[in-house]
Amino acid sequence: MQHRPRYRLMRRILYPYNGEQPLSLRQSLRVLLAWMLFFPLTMSLLALVLTIIELYPVQKIMMYVILSFLAGVFIFGLFGLLVVTMSNKLARLHQTGRYPINNNNQWR
Repeated sequence: MQHRPRYRLMRRILYPYNGEQPLSLRQSLRVLLAWMLFFPLTMSLLALVLTIIELYPVQKIMMYVILSFLAGVFIFGLFGLLVVTMSNKLARLHQTGRYPINNNNQWR
């Protein structure tokens, strides 16, 4: 039986892979979807709470919630793409053996 490391909740949601192998297309899409939904939904809920506390009209509340969600999807989608790209690049370097062996930037 293989021992799979137990990651913290945030790590399991946002990036549940070990990073030693490049991500497949399906895994990449899963990471992108997690980044594109987790943070924007959190931002939208926060915007919803703040606008309700301020007693804005319903149209303004919906506008702020939708705007914060769409802005979050765009921004965190780009961050997710960056995470997938850098992870795959590092995994390929790891497979070829050209990766730093310590923090002093000494290469193998």
